[in-house]
Amino acid sequence: MMDKIEQGLSKLGLPTRDDYELKSSPKRFPDGAHYRNEVAGIEGVSVLEAMIHEAEKRQVPIHRIICTVKGVTLLTDQELKDLAQLAAEKKYEAIVTPGPSRSWDNGRQLVTPEGYVSGLRIRGVDNLYYVLKDIERCIEAGFRGFLVVDEGLLWTLARLKEEGVIPKDVILKVSVFAGHANPAGAKVLQMLGANTFNPLADLTVPMLAAIRQTVDIPLDVYTALVDAMGGFYRFMEAAEIARVCAPVYFKFEPGKSEGDIYKTWVQPEYQAFLACEKVKEVQIVMEWINRFAPDLICSEAGTPDLAVPKP
Repeated sequence: MMDKIEQGLSKLGLPTRDDYELKSSPKRFPDGAHYRNEVAGIEGVSVLEAMIHEAEKRQVPIHRIICTVKGVTLLTDQELKDLAQLAAEKKYEAIVTPGPSRSWDNGRQLVTPEGYVSGLRIRGVDNLYYVLKDIERCIEAGFRGFLVVDEGLLWTLARLKEEGVIPKDVILKVSVFAGHANPAGAKVLQMLGANTFNPLADLTVPMLAAIRQTVDIPLDVYTALVDAMGGFYRFMEAAEIARVCAPVYFKFEPGKSEGDIYKTWVQPEYQAFLACEKVKEVQIVMEWINRFAPDLICSEAGTPDLAVPKP
């Protein structure tokens, strides 16, 4: 018999344990696919050009790019327009990171050893307004996707979509730095307006599967992670993750650390090199999926439901 807590969780639409049965997910992307590929760290046009060349050489589909992780505020209006134009030509869903960077205002608690656990949140109404103006600037350049850490910003953007202040076709992706890692958190994000979200990178497959039971939005799952956050690879688990967690965006982010990749002074040539390595890893993951589970479907490049920029 179920105890009171189990009964309460069930009434809330939450599982009572992680999914150790690993049932196949019946959910899919709109085109019927199980998985798609996401490449982060596209910090400018030259990096995107390098990634495009590598993807075409290896003949692998890239569906989503995460742009300006260093912060879109650090790009000029023309650089933004050029990036949106190229992404649109290649039919990539482009997710932009608003704001200059982490710890970007004068608050320094976040960067202290103990203050870091307080999380990446926007401090004060002024800074919330500045981020919204940065998003407005990106929308004017044509972008239709944004990376969000702060749940208050997520709620605000979703309501602004409802009111028609920003376009209704804008999608909101919740970052791994929001720190969500269980079905209840995932359900909250979906209720607040998230269209897709990145759970913590080190969750087991049963943990991910329990989240999939609870929400319908795509899960964005790391297959490669920077050394400073664990430095692991999940290439050989990818088929199982796609089977039980579909729809899934596989995310590729090798490197020493986020700071090593996304500081403003990092040379574009280094970022371009990493973008090409990520495309190679896409090919490797797809090869492993085809070896273990050839029936799993990857979306075609440029599938119509992607949030492609509209410059």
